[in-house]
Amino acid sequence: MRPIGPISLIRPIPIRPPPLAPKSPLHQKVTRSGVHFRVRRLNFPSVSAFRFRLLPPLALAALLAGCASVKNTALDQVGDTLAAGGTAFSADEDPQLIAAAAPFSLKLMESLLASRPQHRGLLLATASGFTQYAYAFVQQEADEVADKDFAAAQALRQRARRLYLRARDYGLRGLDVAHAGWSAKFRADPRAAAALATRADVPLLYWTAASWGAAIALAKDNPDLLADQSLVETLIDRALALDPGFDGGAIHAFLITFEMARPGGAADAAARARRHFDRAVALAQGKQAGPWVSFAEAVCVPQQNRAEFEALLKQALALDPDAAPEYRLVNLVLQRRARWLLARIDDLFLPALPEPAK
Repeated sequence: MRPIGPISLIRPIPIRPPPLAPKSPLHQKVTRSGVHFRVRRLNFPSVSAFRFRLLPPLALAALLAGCASVKNTALDQVGDTLAAGGTAFSADEDPQLIAAAAPFSLKLMESLLASRPQHRGLLLATASGFTQYAYAFVQQEADEVADKDFAAAQALRQRARRLYLRARDYGLRGLDVAHAGWSAKFRADPRAAAALATRADVPLLYWTAASWGAAIALAKDNPDLLADQSLVETLIDRALALDPGFDGGAIHAFLITFEMARPGGAADAAARARRHFDRAVALAQGKQAGPWVSFAEAVCVPQQNRAEFEALLKQALALDPDAAPEYRLVNLVLQRRARWLLARIDDLFLPALPEPAK
């Protein structure tokens, strides 16, 4: 399976702490300082259904104090908040700041899940969060350092694979909460289990497929994991059937890359990928660089179509990140990848053959 990319991005969002007395100084402090982070999409796994959260230690202490019933209620409320959407900081212009903050957010979500393991929304947020962090801040770094330090790149890719598998497991747990024993049924009879999923399950289907597929892309030395590619196919096809417009074209953006590696689908893979590209661009209203970067990397390189590769990446770079503030961060990250790909164009494409002498 080809490397899957681009995926996702992180954006901070104000968080509502659990209710405290309206005039409480603690309430005032938490309200003013509380922030969490949402990973917004980079695109392959074109993303948006997920949120990274960052909760200040003061707010966390407030959650963990008191009797068990109050604590559980508070934890559920925070879990609901972490699983909900928001847009307050989607215009962040500093990916490095987000990369530094994200690990705390992820570990906080895992800590909350230790207390509330059946919280479906929190399982979704954690699955999507680990997927996006692994791609945006681990796998992309591996790609960029590979030419200079192969050993370092391999170590980063192994770390990314572990993070993707962690994300996959959270996604499967979320589906088990929705449908008891679902993951075991899925292993035994994938299509029958997938048929049980409803439209409400699409975010979990998508993020489980995205994380699993990304892990497989980094598993050339793991035949057992490579054999799971058909399971990813079943998940993403069911998600597409249930909600083709999910998350502004996220599924179509994923399928740009996946179609090029779909088992038994080599004959018209590029044509299918192009159809998904067209839908992803339309559903994103042309505001995101992701579909152009994905198609250039996943389709133009195998086809050795240098002219289209260059044109698509230049189109991605021509997007003004300030024109759509809600996508500023994701476009900055993908534009960085577009520049990196363009810098490697001579390595990716064979030289043109000289014209025959007349």
